[in-house]
Amino acid sequence: MSLSYYQATVPVFVHTLEALSAILDKAAAFAEAKKVEPTVMCGLRLTADMLPLSRQVSTACDFAKLCVARLSGVEAPKFNDDEKDFAELRSRIARTLEFIRSVPQAAVEAGGGRVISLKIAGAQRELKPDDYLNFYALPNFFFHATTAYAILRANGVELSKKDYLGPLFD
Repeated sequence: MSLSYYQATVPVFVHTLEALSAILDKAAAFAEAKKVEPTVMCGLRLTADMLPLSRQVSTACDFAKLCVARLSGVEAPKFNDDEKDFAELRSRIARTLEFIRSVPQAAVEAGGGRVISLKIAGAQRELKPDDYLNFYALPNFFFHATTAYAILRANGVELSKKDYLGPLFD
């Protein structure tokens, strides 16, 4: 059985972004209980040279929306990257979900016939869709979603692997 471009992207992004939104709900409750400013928590990092939580979430959203846009040939919405608290980050996720759900499945499936052109590390690249999806878009999406989870877990938010995996096993 082969997996289609749509099956490998939209449902995967939806599931993980919904789980990430639920993780942010737990982080917001933690911040309120511990009397920590949400803006402080959104600025947390794993290490000094990594992006803060807010940018990890926004970057995960960007990889999801841009992957679907590039495969489908539909223009992705532009977001400002200025989220400062959990409500704004959940709104970013919701807007991303709205976009990727709006793209017709047939348009995403047509991605198999496209060359994906983008800048990576300052250089223009032309990638086959399989290489773009498997070796660039999906790994980057999961890297940033996982890092957001790790930042919160490392700073005391009670999260488990089940939170990251989402409602798959409920």
